[in-house]
Amino acid sequence: MIALRARCLRPLGIVYAALIAAAWGVVPQGQAQSVPASASLTGCIRDVQGRAVAKATIKINGNNLHLSPQTDAAGNYSISLVPGTYSAHAEAAGFEPASFGPVTITKDESKTINFVLRLQAPQPQSSLGAPNFFDQPQFTIAGVRDTSNLSGHASGSMGPARASLAKELTSAPVGATSDAALEQAARDAADREPNNFEANYRAGVLLLQNFQPRDALAYLQRANSLRPDDDLSSFQLAQAFADAGEYNNARALIPRLQSKRDSADLHHLLGNIQEKAGNPLVAVRELQEAAKLDPSEANIFDWGAELLSHRAIEPAIQVFSNGTRRFPASGRMRAGLGVASYELGSYEAAVRYLCEAADMNPRDSNAYLLLGEMQNADNGQSNLLRNTLERFARLQPENPWANYYYAVVLWKRRKGAEDTATSAQVESLLHRAVRLDPTLANGYFQLGVLYSERKDLSRAISSYQSALKIDSELAEAHYRLAHAYMLNG
Repeated sequence: MIALRARCLRPLGIVYAALIAAAWGVVPQGQAQSVPASASLTGCIRDVQGRAVAKATIKINGNNLHLSPQTDAAGNYSISLVPGTYSAHAEAAGFEPASFGPVTITKDESKTINFVLRLQAPQPQSSLGAPNFFDQPQFTIAGVRDTSNLSGHASGSMGPARASLAKELTSAPVGATSDAALEQAARDAADREPNNFEANYRAGVLLLQNFQPRDALAYLQRANSLRPDDDLSSFQLAQAFADAGEYNNARALIPRLQSKRDSADLHHLLGNIQEKAGNPLVAVRELQEAAKLDPSEANIFDWGAELLSHRAIEPAIQVFSNGTRRFPASGRMRAGLGVASYELGSYEAAVRYLCEAADMNPRDSNAYLLLGEMQNADNGQSNLLRNTLERFARLQPENPWANYYYAVVLWKRRKGAEDTATSAQVESLLHRAVRLDPTLANGYFQLGVLYSERKDLSRAISSYQSALKIDSELAEAHYRLAHAYMLNG
């Protein structure tokens, strides 16, 4: 059965399987010699660029067998098995793991499972693995309501800056995927052989992982029509429908798959479909079920993020806290806990968790950007925040937001108008930010504030005007511009 989803849902390894004939292999160590092998499992492991992943480990479990062969230099593997039901798990140093199964192999049958693995973001090593049980958090999800009344569990109102944090937490860029040549080759192969299931399926999956669901649909629908009972192609077709906004078509494919075998991935997919279709309560329940069936880092994170996005803050904190204990090396789990803490009003805890997330992967901008969004609550006392944003600007000098956020944190810590050294540094950072991104309205606004303090009203007015030209909704810029006009006579 299906064991993972397309990349557009989460940054995990991608597996695609094509069930094709193959007739050779070796008997792996550990297989009972008294029962002759009459089935085989073959395949290859590649990265998203199509390059072979050598010495990757394939863990095969089933029929009381636990096998761990490795791929050869070309990324291929082959295993002879007795007929039965097996699951496969692929892992390699530096890559996200991926799983597939269970899959049933009958006598004299051979099946191929090919894996595509994504590079893994560097994280501190931990001796703690994935949990083998699920701790039910002590809460209900009654706080998640329909989208017209998202009052949630949090108290008070949520301003635009705070409301954006939960969205930003789950919208981090996934990174580059397969190159254009590989994509075009897959298209050409499928177009040359429109009745070839494997060619159409491979092209569809590649387009889907490259965020082209509309193009993927044509190939996946063709593959599904050629083999309507193939569960994996049905799953990927449902994913493509969901990503293309055709939610009813996506939902229609799920019941048949669940009737064969329920799985965490089906619940996760259905949860994402329900979220996109505007049914948050059902979405939370589906993602909770996915985390219960498979309490992986990704499933727990997605469940917490869904709760957070609909302002069920206290339940989200419980989920992220549980996830952080289980996966202490997960930076995004700490980031989720930080955002949830901020929404609850625990600013110091939020800064601490997000700085820890940034420490885990210093070159990943996501935790820094979330920290920057929180600066409206900064009282200018946190050296931890200052040092973390300084590192952001140092490691990513060409990132306009890195320069802007570091400028803001320095501005809040200046010693007054007489602190000309800090003022000059802030000015330099802000000019760099707006040079790198001429549409950065906040950068021009902050320059206006700086020039107003210096009594340089002509430059302050010009900066406020530039900010409002980009974003006419900046209310404080309107107020400060009017005040500058009044002072300037």
